[in-house]
Formats: sequence, structure tokens, C-alpha cells
Amino acid sequence: MSVQRWTTLFLLSLGYCLALRYGQLSVPVVVTFGLLIMAAICVSHFQHRAVRLFGHALFIAIAAGLASHWWPGFLSTRAIAGVRLSPEAAPYSMYLNLDKPLIGFWIAIACPWVFIALGPRRWLGVTSIALPVTAAACLSTAMLLGVVGWSPKWPEQTGIWALHNLLLVALTEELLFRGYLQGSLKRWLQPLPYHDALAIVLASALFGLAHFGAGWEWALLAGIAGTGYGVAYRLGGLPAAVLTHFGLNLLHFSLFTYPMFDR
Repeated sequence: MSVQRWTTLFLLSLGYCLALRYGQLSVPVVVTFGLLIMAAICVSHFQHRAVRLFGHALFIAIAAGLASHWWPGFLSTRAIAGVRLSPEAAPYSMYLNLDKPLIGFWIAIACPWVFIALGPRRWLGVTSIALPVTAAACLSTAMLLGVVGWSPKWPEQTGIWALHNLLLVALTEELLFRGYLQGSLKRWLQPLPYHDALAIVLASALFGLAHFGAGWEWALLAGIAGTGYGVAYRLGGLPAAVLTHFGLNLLHFSLFTYPMFDR
């Protein structure tokens, strides 16, 4: 396996151990694991197109349930409980979820093509441009929308928040939306002109829709951020996308109202 793939699996395992340290699993998770294994076998061990499509469809259905915390058997622990990180902020809680990381594990194991073979010089260079541009576009729009304001801080919860956000949020979401969805769209749209741009736009739109439950403002902001992550992935591979995603979230957490104004 490639260095990027080994590193991804190691980081996912580290994040999963962190969540497992605080959370619990119960018997119904066996069904989820079994279905994920079935989907992986269909995708990686069969050449018949219909079987492979079934495997991908099964995975997408399972991933939707895992991301929404619908599948039974995952008992996640609340690591941050209703804290106001600044006086004007809405109360913030954070759960160490045991279900969502399985999405990343499946993609890393079953879809090695999500890892673009690029060296550190390349992805660090891309991140150094993508992160400030994406952060400026996203955070300035958030301020214009009245969602957040300037609020520098470094609360005592920063360490656990950063570990959770890097290992269980940014890495998993970039594997799904950029590696899996954007990568798949790029391959499917190959015959069309500007297929790279179309794949980035469509994956970003899906990323925005995934955040619509928090309000249209967050869907818009996620769509803007997703475009930056998508460009980072296209030019610098998965590490650039993950670092841009985590960097933006860290800037939001440490310098602006988090998660948003209390309305």
C-alpha cells in the first residue's frame, strides 16, 4: 500500500481508539460491519459492473446512516457538554462518535484510487495557498451573514477538540466527499469538457447539502469551503484537502465565534 494509504489508516485507527476510549459498542454493530464487508467484497473482488455498482450503492446507503448516526449499536460519549466558548456563542457540545469513522476505513481499504501519489512538497505548497484563500472566503462570508464574529480564544477544550476534528471529522469527510465522491464523479464525467471542475462543483454542492440541517447559511458556507477543499484535493491530493479542512476549522474555533452566535 502507498504511504498515504498507510498513514490514513493509522490516523483513522488513532481517532477510533480515541473515540473507543470514551464510547461503547453493542451487539447490533455486527450487522453494520457485515454489510460494510459485503460492500467492500462487491467493489474490490468482482469485475461484473452490476455487482460493483451494488457494492457502491450499499456503501452509500450505509454511509448516510453512519453520518446521520442512525445505525444502532454505537454509543458515543459527549466529550464537551454544552460549553459557551465565548460569551456571545451558542452552547457547544461535542461527541466522540464511533460510527462515522467507519466511512473512512471502508474507503481507505476498498478504494485505493482515492490516494493521489504526490510528494509532501506538492501538498504542502498547495495547502499554503488553498488554506488562506478558502478561510478568507468562508470566514468573511460567515461574518457578512452575521453567523460569527471576531472572538480570539484558546479554551481548555482545544486539545480534545483538535484531535477529534482532525482524526474523526476532517479526515473522514475528505475521504468521503473529495476522495470518494469527487474522485468518482471525475471518472464518470471524463468524456465531458471541464470534467475536473464539474466534479469539484458537484461534490461541493453535496457537501453543502449535507450541512443544510444547520440552516441555509451553513449549507452555503460548506459549499464555499467544499470548493476550496476540492481544488486542494485536485492539486495536492488527500493530505492537502485534509489540512485545508482542518486548518479552516481551527481558525474558526480559535479566532471566531464558535460554533456561531447564540440567537
